[in-house]
Amino acid sequence: MTTALIFPGQGAQYVGMAMDLAEACPAAAALLTQANEVLGFDLARIMREGPEAELTRTDISQPAILVASLMAKAWLDQKQGDVGAVAAAGLSLGEYTALVAAGTLDVADAIRLVRLRGEAMQDAAEAVPSGMVALIGADEAAAQKLCDLAAEGEVLQVANLNATGQVVISGAKAACDRALAKAKDAGIRRATALPVAGAFHSALMAPAAERLKAAIAGVSLKDPHIPVYTNVHAGPVRSAAEVPALLVRQLTQPVRWADSVIRMQQDGITTFWELGPNKHLSGMIARTVKDVTCRNVDKVGDL
Repeated sequence: MTTALIFPGQGAQYVGMAMDLAEACPAAAALLTQANEVLGFDLARIMREGPEAELTRTDISQPAILVASLMAKAWLDQKQGDVGAVAAAGLSLGEYTALVAAGTLDVADAIRLVRLRGEAMQDAAEAVPSGMVALIGADEAAAQKLCDLAAEGEVLQVANLNATGQVVISGAKAACDRALAKAKDAGIRRATALPVAGAFHSALMAPAAERLKAAIAGVSLKDPHIPVYTNVHAGPVRSAAEVPALLVRQLTQPVRWADSVIRMQQDGITTFWELGPNKHLSGMIARTVKDVTCRNVDKVGDL
């Protein structure tokens, strides 16, 4: 059994997440306290009480999911000790959590970075009307064909390769609307507009990428003690020097999650521990590869 730790991205949040972990695990409770101090506001209260509309905000949900996921790891460490992970990965935002787990990124720096990342992405989303469309029954080539068909000179590109047959495209709102109308003609089984602030992982996030680049330049990074499989090229990262450019590129380029899962299995991973709210990644993995085991830590009862 060869194990990887994996961490969810934005959209996994729910009101009340990780609160039972804080009660059961002192290290998890300490992470909540640290987050409040770093951010200068009561993130724990929003995680505990909501309202959902506030927790879902890009600039709130990103640090909240990161902290909740690290709390899940703290609970796993308390209950089972070292599970012998030889790799880590995360979906979009979750890549920051993976870098913390691998020892590359300090917890406080990660909280600050994802807060800024969320603010920058929200600002970029508000600057241009934009959105994202989930495609079921599509591969990358079919998704790209639809983008070519519907773009009409506006930004529209492949944004997330989540699982076999599950792709998300991202771009200007009018282009997304055209994609929804033309999806059947392009051979896509189902197309659905996603309730997101804007066109994440597209060229429209370039202003956010510039702000993130400046922020990362001021952060100290260490070489990971286990490889982190990156969203940008789906391969392992073993050097801190590679990390800044990849985190910046991630904002405007596709998240190659399915490719990362396939590569991890090829490299010998047989067990995935999904640490954090919900079980979205386990579902994606089940649709992408066979003969692997997925385990989850979201609530105390999961262990």
